[in-house]
Amino acid sequence: MPSFHPAHPETVFTYGAPGLKFGVGARHELGHDLAQLDARRVLIVTDPGVAATGAPAEIAESLRAAAIEAIVFDRARVEPTDASLSEAIDFARAEGPFDAIVAVGGGSSIDTAKAVNLLTTNEGELMDYINAPVGRARAPKHPLLPLIALPTTTGTGSESTTICVLDVVSQHVKTGISHARLRPTLAIVDPELTLTQPAGVTAASGLDILCHALESYTARPYESYEHKRADERVPYCGANPIADMWSEKALTLMASSFRRAVRDGDDLAARTEVAMAATFAGLGFGNAGVHIPHANAYPIAGQVRDFHPVDYDADHAMVPHGMAVSLTAPASFRYTFQASPERHLRAAELLAPGADRPDDPAELLPQVLTGIMRDVGIPGGIAAVGFSSADIDSLVEGTMKQQRLLATAPLEVTEDAVATILAESIELW
Repeated sequence: MPSFHPAHPETVFTYGAPGLKFGVGARHELGHDLAQLDARRVLIVTDPGVAATGAPAEIAESLRAAAIEAIVFDRARVEPTDASLSEAIDFARAEGPFDAIVAVGGGSSIDTAKAVNLLTTNEGELMDYINAPVGRARAPKHPLLPLIALPTTTGTGSESTTICVLDVVSQHVKTGISHARLRPTLAIVDPELTLTQPAGVTAASGLDILCHALESYTARPYESYEHKRADERVPYCGANPIADMWSEKALTLMASSFRRAVRDGDDLAARTEVAMAATFAGLGFGNAGVHIPHANAYPIAGQVRDFHPVDYDADHAMVPHGMAVSLTAPASFRYTFQASPERHLRAAELLAPGADRPDDPAELLPQVLTGIMRDVGIPGGIAAVGFSSADIDSLVEGTMKQQRLLATAPLEVTEDAVATILAESIELW
């Protein structure tokens, strides 16, 4: 088993989470929750697709009935870019000040709200705060406003995390902003809000849940790092007992409910279990971290040319985040198997109890994952979303820029390793 040999091993792990309100109808208590924060004027951030469901308008009206002024920004972009975030920030600066921000939507809306919160409370521009080496990785100097997130998709975990993800268009790379102050104050997870989520969105978002749980569960252990000073600690601290617990439970829930939720979107019981799995996985990976599949997903999404996924109402080519993550996950876990065989096998057993064991145990988790992907209609490899072997060099370059994520991998990640993983991911079946 490969191992790390820190001179002074870490003895401390950290755990952070938003307040949580979970359950059918929870959204109806938003006015009360905002009143507890003394918020009288709020910005609601959503996207056109979610706005079309009527949910944001319903929420805004309920707040106005509670004597809370609600301004709606409904132009968040699915898979945000630096330009779309700047548009939202400019709107908020012009319409502000606000006492709180409310995000209603998937990860794209919640991440847009995080960027708005950061740049309306702190000076500078987006590139000042974007993770290095793409941006300058500056930390916010001032506190942010309370942010309440109401997810309408099940998967991103953005309602639990300290991360805002975006495409930097000029560099053809997806990257992020990461800081503890970005974490929402409160996550209101109402499974009824996910009933309008189409099957294709449910499938892609659900693969994000699986990869969040699997990557955090197989991440580099927290005690394998050099001991940090208090001011050096970052939200991703490596696999640890608390994150492991959330990840294991998320995998168990997904084993029983994911296919049902994709097959029958009106199955509220399945929707509720998947929403709970998404919440649990977010509470896990938001502290342990993710690694190779997510690092690969950023250039896959950032370099997309003409792929248009099923059930996404977008006017631009895109590879949805959860789909992009899943496409290299089987090969990634084949590569990381040697770091912790027992964890990879345990994860596969949680996802597919009683699955047939292949001759090579390293193939069990990839086999289980590809079976799920086929069942829910995910494309069968990066070739199916427009990439070929000729693109591997540029994808490797994009992956290697994600050092914040690769630092959590349980093995050293070299350019050759990434190239091999991508080559194995061109066609999965």
